[in-house]
Amino acid sequence: MLSPAPRPVAILGTGVAVPEKVLTAREYDAMARLAAGESERVTGIRQRHVTVHENSAQLAVAACNAALADAQLNWDDVDCLVCASATMDQALPYNAAMVHAESGNSGSRITTLDIGASCLSFLQALDLTSFAIAAGRHQTVLIVSADIASFTVNPGNLRENGIFGDGAAAAVLRRTAESQTSRILASHSVTLSEGVQFCQIRSGGSRFHRRGFPEHSEALFEMRGRQLFALVGRHLPRFVDELLAEAGVRKEELALLIPHQASRQALDHVAAMLGFSDGRMVDVFGEFGNQVGASLPTALHFAIHRHGLQRGQKALLLGTGAGVSMGGVVFEF
Repeated sequence: MLSPAPRPVAILGTGVAVPEKVLTAREYDAMARLAAGESERVTGIRQRHVTVHENSAQLAVAACNAALADAQLNWDDVDCLVCASATMDQALPYNAAMVHAESGNSGSRITTLDIGASCLSFLQALDLTSFAIAAGRHQTVLIVSADIASFTVNPGNLRENGIFGDGAAAAVLRRTAESQTSRILASHSVTLSEGVQFCQIRSGGSRFHRRGFPEHSEALFEMRGRQLFALVGRHLPRFVDELLAEAGVRKEELALLIPHQASRQALDHVAAMLGFSDGRMVDVFGEFGNQVGASLPTALHFAIHRHGLQRGQKALLLGTGAGVSMGGVVFEF
């Protein structure tokens, strides 16, 4: 594993946006014809937001506006917009172009691009753009993840499909002075591609084009949860130990673990397995569910604005995604 020098990059502001409609556990039970209390018992979700009329670009722009306000900046300060989502707003063009147009700033000539790695998309975008910022390629980068997963799930498959919610979250990154403490200390990701079929939506691309599947059965989300969980569990502890060693940070020095909000079982297991059952893990799963790519930046937002992450404190962003990929970023906020 390469060990590049820490990158002098700060997270200046974050923001979240969710659809107006709140779907409670009681309403989910009625929709899926389940016994009262069954969905919350199985999934651990009290409520989640689901879109009725909002599209992902609209949610993305709302999250971007909130992040820019938090950073006390505006769209004119941004020279690169990155969309880090697990789902597409439409097949073409790419998400970032759609978000840029939705923002009302189509006259601004900035770089826009997508970085996609399913639920790990935000973490990969943070990692890659931090190098671009540190190298002077970009001054201010706005990363946004916006995912609408509710249209792909089968509500009758509670354990593997009943965990999702819709939403968006964004973060503003900017280079800091060498004398400031905000920096990226270490980052890494690996792909365990033997699990490539454990979590997937098969149609939508050229391999399983929707024209060949008029019943759209291939368009629904599929997950082999136990196999996915077992694969990640075999590799995650060593992965985290090596990442922290690269950063020169002990677990005891971390103010917070900020994980992807995968599932209730996954969060509980990760906390126990990695030694964060002491209240240092950000957990908003019961309130939002798994928002796919938007889960990590949503958890980051609440790490700062609810858990009180302070400047100079160290934290670990940690995630997994379809592929199967694992990734982490150790940073000093």
